[in-house]
Amino acid sequence: MCALDNRPSPPATSLLPEPAPPRRRGRVLVRLLTVALSAGVAAGGTLLLWPHEPHRAAPAPAAGPKARTAARAAALAAAQTAVLNGLPAALPDLTTLIGAREARVRAQPKDAAAWAVLGTAYVERARRTADTGDYPRAERALQTSLKAAGKNNTEALDGLAGLAVARRDFAGARRYGEDALKAAPKRWSAYPVLIDAYNGLGDYKAARSALDKLMALKVGADVKPAVMARASAVYRDRGWREDAAAQVTDAAAAARTPAEQAAYLCQAGQLAWERGDREDALRHFTAAVRLDPDQSAARAGQGRALAALGRTQEALTAYQGSLAHRPTPQVALEFGELYESLGMGQQAEAQYELMRTQVRRELESGVDDDLVIGRYEADHGDVQEAVERLTAEWERQPGIEVADSLGWALHRAGDDKEALGYASIATDSTKGGGVRSALYAFHRGMIERELDLDAPARRHLQDALRTNQYFSPLQAPAAHAALTTLGSQPPEEPLPG
Repeated sequence: MCALDNRPSPPATSLLPEPAPPRRRGRVLVRLLTVALSAGVAAGGTLLLWPHEPHRAAPAPAAGPKARTAARAAALAAAQTAVLNGLPAALPDLTTLIGAREARVRAQPKDAAAWAVLGTAYVERARRTADTGDYPRAERALQTSLKAAGKNNTEALDGLAGLAVARRDFAGARRYGEDALKAAPKRWSAYPVLIDAYNGLGDYKAARSALDKLMALKVGADVKPAVMARASAVYRDRGWREDAAAQVTDAAAAARTPAEQAAYLCQAGQLAWERGDREDALRHFTAAVRLDPDQSAARAGQGRALAALGRTQEALTAYQGSLAHRPTPQVALEFGELYESLGMGQQAEAQYELMRTQVRRELESGVDDDLVIGRYEADHGDVQEAVERLTAEWERQPGIEVADSLGWALHRAGDDKEALGYASIATDSTKGGGVRSALYAFHRGMIERELDLDAPARRHLQDALRTNQYFSPLQAPAAHAALTTLGSQPPEEPLPG
């Protein structure tokens, strides 16, 4: 397999909680259903009765011209508010908002506020569709806004920080985010991107401090769910799964729009998946797709959970739907590995080729894709290429994901002693890694096995399977086989918490 030749161009600038007593769980489900029903009515009548099929409300009478104009204005205002506050927005609303702001800046090219909204909306649309061609447009719009309004233009700085995170330029995100905070210390929207930036740079102390400051801010009810969802992500990174699940459950219950609730349900589904609860994960992902059909991450989550449940054809369909909505390299790689696990080599290679194509597009738009390229090369291509890329990525952005991937690439290249150091960083909370990841534990266990460290290898491989015995269609069977050679039976029960 040939290595990917493209190098990333420099950035252009620069839910449910764990199983609980029945009464508590019932209250959580009732609360989520109540909000989902309210959101469905507000969105136009589609009622979510999770996990059953949605009922359809009677069609509303046709609105007159004045009512349609008022409704469009209200939708535009809501989409603009969501974009500027860092909240999930529905894709059709984003498209309408972008068209309106493009018309505005053509008519008023010195309108800094309109340029900031336009640039930030481009970033959000790219996040929803994987059309990274929006990133250069976003950068031009945001830089135009910054020049028009000066260095204290917090909306433009927030947008540039979000763009940098989307491109995996965490140093740029930190710079713009910190500038935004200096300009408006009590503005909440800079904190989430700063937390992402600090985590990407391996500065976990700064990430925790930023979360503490965010949680201490007095924010309105409209943004409180987003704050809770951000707290959930940080708690997950620390290994506090119960706290993470509680926060994102509350976020989904309090969300005010279907798109926002769908995003938090998807996040909850991912937490359920990471602890190996296939059914719970599938319920969350399915609910998210019903609320927001453009929620492609939830479609990929459905594929993941359905494959683990043995519902293979449904899993393939879900993955295809996810890639049709948002063809990201990460999902294409995951889909290819599912095909490979099924012995469908030709189909797997087609997905790997899709991954390579999307990577090339992202590189052209300034995205740093060395992490996903390195992961692909380590398992399916040129191992030395993986080591080279991931080593360079570690020097730039020493986050936990990079530590795990670099350790695995070094192991695949035969350098297990050095590999163990990086695997330890990814799995040892005293060294930075607090995430309870089955994949990270598997990688460390396999490295230790090669070093004849049988006891710790057995412990970490068992930990991987207790955490999520379905974590990878290719690697989970390898974990079972490795435990057999070590003279240990795979664990049957998941870890608590």
